[in-house]
Amino acid sequence: MQLYTIDQWVLFFMFYCLCGWIWESCYVSVMERRWVNRGFLHGPLLPIYGSGALVILISTIRVKDNLWLVFLFGMIAATALEYVTGAVMEKLFKVRYWDYSKQKLNLNGYICLTSSLAWGGFSVLLIRFVHPPIEWLILKIPHGIAEILAFVLVVLFTIDAVQSIRAALDLREMLTKLTEENEGLRRLAKRAEIIAAFGEEDLRKFRERLEWNKIFRLTVNKEEAALRKAKSKERREASLTARAAAKLKALQELSETFKNALSDHISEERRAEITEALEKIRMYEARIRTRTGKAYKHAIRILRSNPSASAKDYSEAMEDLRKDSKTEK
Repeated sequence: MQLYTIDQWVLFFMFYCLCGWIWESCYVSVMERRWVNRGFLHGPLLPIYGSGALVILISTIRVKDNLWLVFLFGMIAATALEYVTGAVMEKLFKVRYWDYSKQKLNLNGYICLTSSLAWGGFSVLLIRFVHPPIEWLILKIPHGIAEILAFVLVVLFTIDAVQSIRAALDLREMLTKLTEENEGLRRLAKRAEIIAAFGEEDLRKFRERLEWNKIFRLTVNKEEAALRKAKSKERREASLTARAAAKLKALQELSETFKNALSDHISEERRAEITEALEKIRMYEARIRTRTGKAYKHAIRILRSNPSASAKDYSEAMEDLRKDSKTEK
């Protein structure tokens, strides 16, 4: 192994990103029993593998003839990279794109012993078997051609990365808003129950009418046959419309309950409380009606590409979106 030019490092990075994408997409597709375009990016690249390969190459340059040290150094370097990448991505996007929390001997769910050992094995495989022929091939590329190829790949990678980051931020915003809506609806429902002072049977019926997830499931079940025949885009739009309609129906029920509680005999404090509740209902209604299918599409794509993704602070909203993503098969 030798020191390389910048364009050669770029070509190595892109090649191993592609190899990682092929491996992960095939493995996850077999596990999910459907095709999964794995990863954060839109294109066939997984940067964690490209970065991991480069980190391993750099960290093992001086010990490449000792496979035990290659295993150890590569494992430590790649594990550190995986931890930092996972932590930074969750901090930025509020979503954990891989989660080892259920694995034994994990650290904050970002890394685990099994993954680290796999990185060590990959390091040995890379240094001893994979990289030498790839190195020979890339070093054979004329310098001028390598520079042009690296430049084009970097431009395409950057465009994809910008679009993917924007989509991830859309997902974060959607999860935040959905969580706020769900919590806001529950608070309004509790307030409505207190103000309306329902009897036991009326209270049960009132709560049933506010179960927007149940209303959504019933709507989808009624249209299941038609949805099976529809195209992916049509299924996504139908799911978004049905979920919005379910929440709007629950909000309408809340609005009517609060309006019925208005009378000349209530205190000014109670009247102000009801007025505030009605304003919040109108705000939620406006937000739901203006929600775009584009952001929804981005969110669904990310969840389909990352089946194990999780969001600790937005688990309910994440689960709702995950269910919708499964309708696009």
